[in-house]
Amino acid sequence: MRRVPPEMFRFTTGERADLYGAVLDAFGVAGEHLETALGLDDVRERLRAVGWPAAVEHEELHEALKKLVFWGLLDVVHNHAENFRTAEEYERRNLQYSLTRRGEAALAGVRHALEVLASTGALQTAVLEAIADRLDELCLLSGEPASADRRIFSTLRELEGHLEALVENTKAFNGELQRLLRAEGADLDVFREVKAATVAYLQEFLVNLDRRGQAVAAAVARVEEQGIFLLRERALRGAELPPVAGEDPAPGWLESRRARWAGLRAWFLPEEGARARIEQLHDIARRAIVSLLQVLERINESRRRSSSAVQDFRELARWFAAAPGEDDLHRLWSAAFGLGPARHAHLAHSDPELIPSALPWSQAPPVEVSALLRTSGRTERFTRTAKVRDIAAVKAERAERARAERAELALAWRDLATDGPVRLSSFGELDPGVFERLLDLLGRALSARPDATGLRCATTGDGRVEIALSPPPDDRTAVLRTVKGALAGPDYVVRITAAGGTDMFPAPRTSARQEVAG
Repeated sequence: MRRVPPEMFRFTTGERADLYGAVLDAFGVAGEHLETALGLDDVRERLRAVGWPAAVEHEELHEALKKLVFWGLLDVVHNHAENFRTAEEYERRNLQYSLTRRGEAALAGVRHALEVLASTGALQTAVLEAIADRLDELCLLSGEPASADRRIFSTLRELEGHLEALVENTKAFNGELQRLLRAEGADLDVFREVKAATVAYLQEFLVNLDRRGQAVAAAVARVEEQGIFLLRERALRGAELPPVAGEDPAPGWLESRRARWAGLRAWFLPEEGARARIEQLHDIARRAIVSLLQVLERINESRRRSSSAVQDFRELARWFAAAPGEDDLHRLWSAAFGLGPARHAHLAHSDPELIPSALPWSQAPPVEVSALLRTSGRTERFTRTAKVRDIAAVKAERAERARAERAELALAWRDLATDGPVRLSSFGELDPGVFERLLDLLGRALSARPDATGLRCATTGDGRVEIALSPPPDDRTAVLRTVKGALAGPDYVVRITAAGGTDMFPAPRTSARQEVAG
């Protein structure tokens, strides 16, 4: 990292830091209106525009401008194009101030720092979809003539912007997540709600993350097959870089694009032997879910208990400190920890007469001690082994029940399966069990986020059946009937198939389901 000039951010400290910052902000706002030079009166007017609360004296503003010029953040020139009628007007309008390159960088750095302090990271699956869309668009544009160079440039810049947003948001969210895992001392109710919401957020993000990551990796491979070097050359022509004095800006621009593309590959399609960063993000999110759930379990456990172990030991320490004598200390110790004499001291050898009573313990042969003594205080008692119960009938009954449930489930999916998009009203009258399966699928689809076309996709809990739901093209109402009643609602367009295109149930019956939105 290059060394930052020592005077570059001097304006952010000191007694007049607020005024210096407001003056630079005023020049930044003027630059957004394509005003590159401001006089003294213009600066005062711009200060009011950026919300400076008090009026600035002439000398105070002049000193602030001189200080910013001294630090190299502003440049001052004489205005020779004006005609001045009085000496006072000459003094007020002669000097023109403008931001230097260092001043623009300092203002941008402060604004970015404030933006980072105020922002929170996010894991956005929409960014992954946008990256895949831009890559597919580059594949299509690579086959078009030279007239598409400008579109290639704009698409490539959009792709880099989405990648930068993904990286920055991921870094910020991971930092916030790690700080959340280490947070202590907060209100338990608020703390519990935040962590529970974070777990739900991470679980929603992880849904289909692998599929989205693989889609982006495949799109990167397709673009590279078209020739990424030639694509960058065409983007350079579409960029229409302005001529500058000194070195040619084209090599630096191409090197920047190459570095951005290498970052994209590192995230989704790394070199052989390396691991994609999107997979690392997947592992981090899963570990965070486990850690957060463990913390939530400890919080819930502490809320269920009347007191914590720490409080118990502190109270016990107070009792020890207040004990009147040593005998009381021993009784308190015995009552608190339940430690007593050895339970095996009463055991004897199988033939005690062979062992003299005066023989020391260290020289006597060992006595077998039951393992139950430590846990239950009783020795082992050997009795006749109980008769083993025959569970063949129970196993057969359970197997038969499981087969019946699988058959019922397969029949329900067969009744709901479609050979394409159909209107919801085409299902007509349904068996109550099939109706419950359909309601579950519709609920999962409606809770999913729609894509750019409004399509909502979801799968069952076991991932075997997939539903695609589109908004109704008109105001028609669908009525689904069962023996228990009827349900009316919007006449959505649905498509129910086996997930992944597998043939998990027989071909659907389509005679009554041919009406599809146009």
